[in-house]
Amino acid sequence: MAKSFVSSALRAAKAMDRERVRQNRIADREYNAAIKERERAAKASERQLRQSAVANERERKAYEKELKAAHIESQLAEVESMNAQIHDTFDELEGLLQATVDVDDYVDLESLRKSEDTTPFDKPKLEISLVPPKNQILPQEPFYKDPPKPKGFFGKKKKLDVATAKAKELYQTEKGKWEREVEALKAQYDLDVEAYMKAEEKRIQDLAKEKKRFRSELEKYNKDIDQFISNLAYGDAEALQEYIAIVIENSIYPAHFNVSHEFSFEPTSAELTMRVSIPSPSTFPSIKAYKYIKTSDEIKETQLSKKEHKDRYCNAVYQIALRSFHEVFEADRRGLIKTISLEVGANESDPATGKSGFIPFVGVSSEKDSFMEFDLSNLVPLATLKHLGAAISKDPINLVAVDVSGVRKS
Repeated sequence: MAKSFVSSALRAAKAMDRERVRQNRIADREYNAAIKERERAAKASERQLRQSAVANERERKAYEKELKAAHIESQLAEVESMNAQIHDTFDELEGLLQATVDVDDYVDLESLRKSEDTTPFDKPKLEISLVPPKNQILPQEPFYKDPPKPKGFFGKKKKLDVATAKAKELYQTEKGKWEREVEALKAQYDLDVEAYMKAEEKRIQDLAKEKKRFRSELEKYNKDIDQFISNLAYGDAEALQEYIAIVIENSIYPAHFNVSHEFSFEPTSAELTMRVSIPSPSTFPSIKAYKYIKTSDEIKETQLSKKEHKDRYCNAVYQIALRSFHEVFEADRRGLIKTISLEVGANESDPATGKSGFIPFVGVSSEKDSFMEFDLSNLVPLATLKHLGAAISKDPINLVAVDVSGVRKS
């Protein structure tokens, strides 16, 4: 399905938000790690200085004991941080459904309009006046200085005349050089002023041109929004698909759990067919905890049991199925979508055929009226799917596909 300007803009904005959050988390981790490293280095340096000053065996042993204790403390802190990250990851996965229950998935299309007052101009540098050239600081004009009177009794006048002539000649040479330098500086300043005025005039013209283009684009964007709202009000299938794309773009999943959607709407039956692709079981978190082993000075990981791994992955699959129903049905306040036929699975190599493609783990269909009666904050996802007559894979971990041929209502 082709994405229009609205969903493309929202997708770009959401991507920027996700990247900003990701970069902030990375920066926080790097900052905290840097602080710990600086503290560790400072302590190590201090210990080295102390060790160099150790005068007897007792103090040396005490120092070594202190150093070992500090290392153990550092390793335990690292394990605590790693386990906290695991805990946060599983908390996010356990709350996939609750994350949408806590928000209103409806998108107010009126809020998508843009005004010139609140929309940043996309070429702000043109709004800044150019800096005019600074007036040249001219060199000081040379001045004539009479030569000192000659000493002695004979030829004083002649010597003075010769010295005076040389002084006047030197003065005239320096003054001529000064005049040429001043003239060159003034000429260069005039050229700089002329270039500045031309550049500033061009900036003003370019600013006016770009402002006109900017206002025109805003006007077109808002007209497109108006048309989009009008088309959606009339139940236009393309507009509805575009609206659903916006709803999905607004749905934020954990950065470590990428989810994508494909869908199409059949207006004659008012049915939305949706396919949700989730990460493969092989990429699903499988580490239960980290532990520091003092005897070997190692940080070792403990894996989830096969049952725990399967239960957690299946729970994520079931939650995403219900979440996808909820987000679309709740957002569709006009009631244009009566039924959703849904598949949730992963893109993997099918162990039965060896071919790569979408492997469905859940196939389910539901009508809006009946689904919206559920209390999503107080149900068991698997039980709800069974209540809806879902086709559910017996072993998603081993990529066992489920037959979804009978899922569609129409």
